[in-house]
Amino acid sequence: MSSNTPSSSDLLKQVRSHEVAIAELTNLSSSRAVYEKNGNIFFRTTIPKATTSEQKQLDTAKARLQKLSSS
Repeated sequence: MSSNTPSSSDLLKQVRSHEVAIAELTNLSSSRAVYEKNGNIFFRTTIPKATTSEQKQLDTAKARLQKLSSS
C-alpha cells in the first residue's frame, strides 16, 4: 500500500463524515447560508448544490472502500 492510499478505516471515516454532512444539510431550513470548502477557501453555495457535492464524494469514498475490500 502506498503512502497516499487511504486505509479502510480512513475510508470508513470519510463515508461516515459524508453521511453526517448529508443528514445535516437535509435538515437545514432553506434560508440558512451554506458554505462549501474548495481547496483552502470556503465558498457560499446552495443547500441542494452542497448536498449533491457531498453525495458525489460519498459515492466515491464507498467505491474506493469496496474496491479496497475486494482486493
